[in-house]
Amino acid sequence: MNDATTTIDPELEVIFPPEAIARRLEELAQEIVKAKLENLLVVAILKGSFVFAADLIRAMHAAGLAPEVDFMTLSSYKKARISSGQVSILRDMDLDVRGRNVLVIDDVLDSGRTLAFAKDLLAARGATSIRTCVLLDKQLPRAVNLEPDYYAFLCPNEFVVGYGMDVAHRYRELPFVGRLVRH
Repeated sequence: MNDATTTIDPELEVIFPPEAIARRLEELAQEIVKAKLENLLVVAILKGSFVFAADLIRAMHAAGLAPEVDFMTLSSYKKARISSGQVSILRDMDLDVRGRNVLVIDDVLDSGRTLAFAKDLLAARGATSIRTCVLLDKQLPRAVNLEPDYYAFLCPNEFVVGYGMDVAHRYRELPFVGRLVRH
């Protein structure tokens, strides 16, 4: 799987292999350390970011950070492949963000609605600063004016799965990011 275009089965083509993801997460952790964010709270947006968030948090630990971690489940997709345009909170976080530096981790930045919603919500709750980190920054026009503070990879405008991301609850377990070659 060293070749990013290796097809591993008839349905999937690898875009970002596990080795490339691991290297990039170490680099991202170093970038986050350089920001010197005191009293850091990481908020992972579930479900798609869970693998990325876990690996990034471990890389941050290895780089010397010890953030607190919480989770929110937000959705604008429901069971579709295209955003509904409406973001809803399916599960809220437990920790108070007031006076905290917050790093929001999500899987994909495409329309920007989910991250903008999360940032606005956390700001309204009193976070000192809010930064965003995404695994994939899709290069397409956004529905809102938002760019990530940190991203692992620029991604083509394709529907991707693996490394926590799914289609109809399948493919989350894959150690790479891939695209479906048949639908």
